[in-house]
This record gives sequence, C-alpha cells and structure tokens, in this order.
Amino acid sequence: MRLQHCLSWSLSLLLLLLLTCGYQCVSVHFQTPQPVNVLPAGRLVLQVQSDHGPKEIISMITWEREPENAKTPGNPGKMTLITFPGQDKLLDGRLSLEQQGSILKLEGFGVADSGVYIVTVTDQAGVKTSAQCIVKEYEAVHHPSVRVNASHSSLFCVETWGTDLKFSWLHERAAISDAVGHVSPDGKTLFISSSPICGHFTCMVSNKLGHSSATYTA
Repeated sequence: MRLQHCLSWSLSLLLLLLLTCGYQCVSVHFQTPQPVNVLPAGRLVLQVQSDHGPKEIISMITWEREPENAKTPGNPGKMTLITFPGQDKLLDGRLSLEQQGSILKLEGFGVADSGVYIVTVTDQAGVKTSAQCIVKEYEAVHHPSVRVNASHSSLFCVETWGTDLKFSWLHERAAISDAVGHVSPDGKTLFISSSPICGHFTCMVSNKLGHSSATYTA
C-alpha cells in the first residue's frame, strides 16, 4: 500500500508540473542551423524563437558570449553583449537587436567575435531559460596535400583547415575520365583504374574564400 501511495503521489506531482509548465514555462531555441560560420568582415545574424503559455510575459532577453573552450586559461570568460529592453546598439554600433530582441545582428565579424553565443529569456517571475549557439569565423583553404595508397591504387587529398571545402581532381590538367578512374562521393579520394599509378595528378580544394591545390606525380 505504501508503494502504491508513493507511485500515486509521484504521478500526481508529475501531472501537476506538466500542466503548470504547459501554461507558465518558457522555452527558447535558435532557428539558425549550427555551427554558424561567418565570413571575415561579414554580418552575423542569429535568430531565436521563444514559446510560452498565455499567462507568461517575457520581461527581458539577454545576449552573452563566451569562448568555445571556456576552461582554457587566460580566456576572457562570459561577457554580456546586449539586452532587450534597455539597449539598442553596442560594440561601437556593430551590434544591434531586432524584433523585440529575438534577432541579433553583428556587423564586421572578426575572429574575436567567435565563440558560444548564449541567449537568456527571463519571464515576469524572474525564471530564466537559455539556449546556446556556436559561432565561428569562416576559414580559407590552407595547404592541401596528397597521400598515396599504392596497394589500393588510390590517392587521398588532405586539408585540415578551411570551411565548407569542395574537392576535385585533375589528371594531366584535365578532368578525370572513366579511363583514368573515379572520385569518391566526398571528392577526397581518387580511385585509379590502372596499376601502377602513373601520371600527373592534381587535387583542387576550394571554398568561398578561394582555392589551393596539391600535386602528385608518378
């Protein structure tokens, strides 16, 4: 009987919490896909959506930022960027809010603006709900290289830097034909039809900021 009483009490409490939250709890989430990669000197736009019951009133929205590796020694820690209501523009006019604080815009994005962006919604009772979004600077292509796997007659293009990379291959400065081989779906690996590997091969890596290449000759 005691166990049955405890279970009944627990279910009643859970139901009460669910009903209460259905009318009084605020939730917030980012509508922007993550992570967000912003071009150097470009514009960062973050948008959030908050859902709340008919009895809830949002009294404040606070935007903050902290380093992605918050535990790294010497990092500046979390800082408040802007709040609504109360502030319209900050960071020398680069930072602004729209649609009652639900959209944050930052002009002239730089590497120092990267990090974890945190939005906190506060209701009329002082209850706070937060969501996070990782923001990074869009990186250019650096220095790709080509690795050879002679046993599998394949070449692999390696690039450890850069955002949204696209890979393509050339053989003797021409597109890869069926007679030469075929490229993997991600573009990184070239499977060569003949063995041993012979000729001049070039791997091209590109994104919005430019391109670079690496060659292999056998």
